[in-house]
Amino acid sequence: MATRMASGGNGGAGAGGAGGGSSFQDYQESVSDAWDLGDDEFCIISGGVSVEAARISKKVSQSAALNVIKTHKNHKNVRVGTAAVATTTTTTAAMVESMDGMKISSRTAVDSDNDGNVVQRREQQQNHDGMNNVSDHRLRQRFHAYPGRPQPLKLSSNVASKDVECESKYEKFTNILEAPLLNLIALKEISWSGVPRRMRAVTWRLLAGYLPTSLERRNTLLERKRVDYRKLVQQYFHVDARDEIQQDTYRQIHIDVPRMNPHVALFQQKLVQEMFERILFIWAIRHPASGYVQGINDLVTPFFIVFLQESVGADKDLEQCQLGDLSEEQRDVIEADSFWCLSKFLDCIQDNYIFAQLGIQEKVNQLKDLIQRIDGTLHRHLQAHGVDYLQFSFRWMNNLLTRELPLYCTIRLWDTYLAESDGFAVFQLYVCAAFLLHWRDQLLQERDFQS
Repeated sequence: MATRMASGGNGGAGAGGAGGGSSFQDYQESVSDAWDLGDDEFCIISGGVSVEAARISKKVSQSAALNVIKTHKNHKNVRVGTAAVATTTTTTAAMVESMDGMKISSRTAVDSDNDGNVVQRREQQQNHDGMNNVSDHRLRQRFHAYPGRPQPLKLSSNVASKDVECESKYEKFTNILEAPLLNLIALKEISWSGVPRRMRAVTWRLLAGYLPTSLERRNTLLERKRVDYRKLVQQYFHVDARDEIQQDTYRQIHIDVPRMNPHVALFQQKLVQEMFERILFIWAIRHPASGYVQGINDLVTPFFIVFLQESVGADKDLEQCQLGDLSEEQRDVIEADSFWCLSKFLDCIQDNYIFAQLGIQEKVNQLKDLIQRIDGTLHRHLQAHGVDYLQFSFRWMNNLLTRELPLYCTIRLWDTYLAESDGFAVFQLYVCAAFLLHWRDQLLQERDFQS
């Protein structure tokens, strides 16, 4: 989200200032929800949490629960003088939160007394299973310090009430995506903290700018763009003669593609490699200023996986997928959509791949400035031991961390990349900075970086 980057983004790219460290800390706090437990397939925590509890919207339950406790602590009658108020009864809030046997319910009502003054009446009931006191701090811990590893939760229609269903992430995405005119800002905001797998393909097409915001125009445009891509393949790829530059481009692509994910059987399938070769070759021909650069091949992978998952089904295991089992039409859709989304995605970082890759060099220097401001000790340690930022962060910028992260983590990270309103180039700096800070202690103990 652009608002999340307002303070941090400017600091990351600029030249240094007194408030650099604190602004980075503010940024860290502002994005603490980036990996919500409600992301993707509605995660629950192993260890006895009931399904009913897990289905309650995190944001709604947190806000309401803290409201209840605050109200209980500061319990007092509020009288507002007015002579014109007749009998008025309005139920203003209701909340039930159930987790590990703890239930909290609250009801607030507004009545008028005999003098015509409004009296606010609060009733709060608490049912404890071995828990007599709940403090603000403990409640916040329950929402923010979850132990264990999130496990996927299968949806069931008889698990939660309609009110909870309406707050689910699927429901929110559905409401946004099925609107006649898409609210792109709302889609970016909800996508920033993760896109559910079943919604990811269409959401990525919209966030990348491949699909229009008008619902009725989408199918027509998709059909036209897919036809356009097939024409490009016929025009540029299936030709008898290529000039020397095109031959060199194809030769390099042909070498690089089999090297991608060599231990993943899916990417060793001939149909998959041929698909990648066509995508990369046509992109290079259409972008002569940069042409094909090693590293771009890795950027096709997330789009390919997302659209392949859409084609075979959200619950299918892609490791066992055989592209030959899909129809030719399905394969054409995956290839065309991957090409167009890649093209849109690279538009904002094309200077990374022009001659001398000046865009990447600039970002490496920005990362250096950022670390120098937020962690001078680590920066000085790297400098003292002859570590050039270009040595380790060039690949981070060139491949957008696709070689550093597992594929499923890359796809989750790209949910946020695509949701960044001003492009993700600035956000990428903060991700790389987070990498360094995460391994800060190990780096400070290291004395030999060259072996």
